[in-house]
Amino acid sequence: MSIIKNKPVRKTVIKGNQSYSFESFDIVINSNETYITNGETLLIVRDVVQSKIKLDSTTTERIKIKTLTNCIIIPDIGRIDEDWDEISVGRGACVELQNVNGVWYILSSDGIKMD
Repeated sequence: MSIIKNKPVRKTVIKGNQSYSFESFDIVINSNETYITNGETLLIVRDVVQSKIKLDSTTTERIKIKTLTNCIIIPDIGRIDEDWDEISVGRGACVELQNVNGVWYILSSDGIKMD
């Protein structure tokens, strides 16, 4: 597993009356069969036949998962989109999830397979 960490930095650029904020984020590249999220904003899964990702709501509020293998995503609490105990995503898929009041919601995705 590789971890690429950037310290969260907020930089404000003021142009005229407009201000823009930029934040860096944590990226994890995982090649383990199991992984528990830990506050990263981007998780890339690769170099493993299949991986099981557990979403940890105590450390992670929002995450994008890009998988280059078959992957099962499991919430630590509740159900995904209030319906699913787990979701299965295929090779090459990307899914973004957000925890809202103890429920993990899919905000955007491509290639999700619901079994």
